[in-house]
Amino acid sequence: MPHAVSQLRSARLARSSKPFLARGGFKRERCEGCRLAVSHCMCALRPAVATKPGFCLLMADIEALKPSNTGWLIADMVADTFAFGWARTETDPALLTLLKDPQWQGFIVFPGEFVAPERVVRSLQLPAAAEGAAAKRPLFILLDGTWSEARKMFRKSPYLDHLPVLSLELAQISQYKLRRSRRDDHFCTSEVASLCLSLAGEELAAQTLEAYLDVFTHHYLQAKNQSPIAWDSAAHQRLSELTGQAGKSTIPAAKVDSFQAFTP
Repeated sequence: MPHAVSQLRSARLARSSKPFLARGGFKRERCEGCRLAVSHCMCALRPAVATKPGFCLLMADIEALKPSNTGWLIADMVADTFAFGWARTETDPALLTLLKDPQWQGFIVFPGEFVAPERVVRSLQLPAAAEGAAAKRPLFILLDGTWSEARKMFRKSPYLDHLPVLSLELAQISQYKLRRSRRDDHFCTSEVASLCLSLAGEELAAQTLEAYLDVFTHHYLQAKNQSPIAWDSAAHQRLSELTGQAGKSTIPAAKVDSFQAFTP
């Protein structure tokens, strides 16, 4: 069954009056499962890691249509990933229902420097469960879009105003290579999700998502440059080790011929 971001993409495409053309992207046929060129498909590498936290992606209008969007990778790996299109004038009722679900404690992930201090938390502070009730699970709410879009979503979403804002300590520099940002401390959605998982004590999931992003980046750029995939790359090996596939071939047999077509 298609995951939440895939379903949102399909719904957005259904509303489009003309085909979406990714800026600077390649024009070859794309795989519906990973959005990459069919020749560089990575669906067989999709990891699945059980996690206590879930993710809620609030996505700017065309974000789900962009082949470079990394929220897709989160939904690939984390089963409890929800995705909603954001609009200033209307809100999906399913989103409001999710935010009221008693099993979840929502955290908006956003820089604390732009938020009233009393709302900011820097660690997961989950309320104590009532006697006989299950403990709440963290639900990380990620504003998926450009920085200006994310700021607009934060300011103009009153249904989020009651939630704590999780401000991450970003010591490293973003390694994301598929889109440009003027600042090194602007992270892609998948990188932010990895940091959230690590903060929640889900280190295996955090590292796996990190490695999965590296593999996705490699496949995307190799397809864009019409170059073959380096299946023995450090990124592939790390993902293989983290998913317990060490020693096994990561290249699907059915794909061998199409990959060989790109051999210089």
